[in-house]
Amino acid sequence: MTIERKLTGPKPQTSLPKGTVDTQMHMYLPGYPSIDGGPPNPPGDLPTPDQYRKVMEWLGIDRVVVTQGNAQQKDHGNLLACLAEMGDVAHGIGCIDGDTSEAELDRLAEAGVVGARIMDLPGGAVPLSKLDEVAPRAKARGWVMTVQFDGSRIEEEEARLARLDQPWILDHHAKIFDGPTPGRKAAIKRLLDGGNCWFKFAGCYESSTVGAPGYDDVAEVAREMAAHAPERIVWGTNWPHNMAKTTDDYPDDAALLDTVLSWFPSDAARHAALVENPDDLFFRPR
Repeated sequence: MTIERKLTGPKPQTSLPKGTVDTQMHMYLPGYPSIDGGPPNPPGDLPTPDQYRKVMEWLGIDRVVVTQGNAQQKDHGNLLACLAEMGDVAHGIGCIDGDTSEAELDRLAEAGVVGARIMDLPGGAVPLSKLDEVAPRAKARGWVMTVQFDGSRIEEEEARLARLDQPWILDHHAKIFDGPTPGRKAAIKRLLDGGNCWFKFAGCYESSTVGAPGYDDVAEVAREMAAHAPERIVWGTNWPHNMAKTTDDYPDDAALLDTVLSWFPSDAARHAALVENPDDLFFRPR
């Protein structure tokens, strides 16, 4: 299985403002194999910090939040090495649970980790069932939480998510595999209105049943949330698009950026999602 990732090309039609933060991506360095329970490392050449810097230059990204990939589960060696490579422009999201030592949390914080990931899909390291273990530990550190699960269950999970009394992000457009319904959209709006939830634009192709070029089912949800609560939206590239296994499957990042950023109701809302909102969540101490 081979893949060539496009790292540069014509600039997107949408110019990103100074200070733009990519809040969702993964990167890898040699020497960190996949761990039992997770998927393999991405195929082809490893998507390294050097490759991602080319994408940053191409798209106009200034800062980045590197999320611990499923391949490494709760072993943070690769994440910390990548953060060291990227320097001050990067912070990280790790995978912790009730068994993670305080010494490990200290090590993560010193390296620039500012959040904890819940990933309740196949290959994820920390499922939603561990939310009550992770939440107080993240809160004690002033970390944001990112929460990803099958959003078709959003109404069933709403009550437990609404009890979170700390900043958390509903990941990947809520990932509603069965498609949006009025009830599901209303549940997301109530969570946003609760004051602790943010909504992330990233990886629209992972849950869309309509697909490219418009991803209309995901766009429907994204447009409504951006209009409802523009102060609670963040955006990410989802690079290196780990669902793509061949060159033909690999999306054009400039075209995808233009599509997704067209879902905002105004320039001001888009600017907030790219700069102010992620700056508050990831780059300002709490």
